[in-house]
Amino acid sequence: MNELPGNVPPWVLVLVPIIIVLAIWDAVWKLIGLWKSARNNQLAWFVCIAIFNTLGILPIIYLACCQRDANPKP
Repeated sequence: MNELPGNVPPWVLVLVPIIIVLAIWDAVWKLIGLWKSARNNQLAWFVCIAIFNTLGILPIIYLACCQRDANPKP
């Protein structure tokens, strides 16, 4: 009764929600990083964030350390 189609092992069903959550996590951070790097006119960061899939690590590094300050101190 609880048979999966084909020869799919049951542990695969556990991985599907994890993959979906990680994909959403990566997409959110990637979009934020791309938006900020484009607004700051930083082409190298924009290209790196767009090309490399790092589960949000690269955009988080950019947002935490490398983006220009919008209100520079005098």
